[in-house]
Amino acid sequence: MTRYLSRKLPGYEPDPVTRLFCFPYAGGGASAYRRWQRGLDAHDAGVRVMPVQLPGREERFDQPRFTDLEALIDDMDAQLDEELAEPHILYGHSMGALIAYSLARRRQSRGAALPRALVLSAYRAPHLPAPAIADPDAGDEELIAGLVALGGIPQALLDHPEFLSALLPVARDDLRLCLGSTAAHTEPLRVPLHLFAGRGDRLVTVSEVLSWRRHAGRGCDVRTMPGGHFFVRSDEGAFLRELASLTRRYASERVAV
Repeated sequence: MTRYLSRKLPGYEPDPVTRLFCFPYAGGGASAYRRWQRGLDAHDAGVRVMPVQLPGREERFDQPRFTDLEALIDDMDAQLDEELAEPHILYGHSMGALIAYSLARRRQSRGAALPRALVLSAYRAPHLPAPAIADPDAGDEELIAGLVALGGIPQALLDHPEFLSALLPVARDDLRLCLGSTAAHTEPLRVPLHLFAGRGDRLVTVSEVLSWRRHAGRGCDVRTMPGGHFFVRSDEGAFLRELASLTRRYASERVAV
C-alpha cells in the first residue's frame, strides 16, 4: 500500500468502482475528507473516496515535508502509479488543486493513464501568480490572521496553542510549495476540467477560476458556490451534492475518457 493513501480513513481498500483521489489544501491532511464517502454515497456518486495523505502531517507527521512542487509530484507519481492505472478522478482544493493538476500534467507528459476528469476548487489558473495567504516567513500572528480571515482556522481552535504549534510549520511549508510553483503550460490538458469557485472568496476570484478554460483540451465548466475560500467546508453538504452530480457521469463509463 502506497504511503500516500491513509490507512486511518475509509477509501484505501482496493475497489472496482471509480476512485476519487482527494488532495488536501495548505495545512490540511487526509482527515479533511473523512466524511466525504458517506456524503457522496447519499447522492449515488458512484465513486470510492481515496484521501491522499501528504508527508509531514497527521499519521505522517514525522516525515519531511515537501516545499518543492516538482519533487513532490515526482514522488507521488511513482508511488501512486499502480493505483492511478485504474479508472479514477482527481480532486483538489486550493493547494490540492495545484497538486492534482500538476500530477495530471506529469502523467500526460509521460503517456501514463490519465484521470477520467479533473475537478478543482478555489485555485487560480496556472498561468496566473499563485495566490498568497501570507508570506511563509511572516510572524505567527500575521500568518494566523491570514488563515483565520479565509476560514482556514476555526475560531474555536485559536485558544489551543498545541494545535497552532502543529499547524503553522505545515502551513508555512505548504505556502512555500505553492509560491515556488512554475505550473504554467502551453499544451491543453487532455482531460475534462470541472472547476468550482466561491462567490465570496477573497483569495481566488471567480474570474481567476474562469481563466482555467485556456488550459482545457477536453471541455471545461465552472460552477460557483456561496461562501468564501473554504466553501467546501462551510457548506460541505451542498458542495458534495454538486460533486456527486459530476462524478456519477464518469463512474458509469466503461472506459476512461
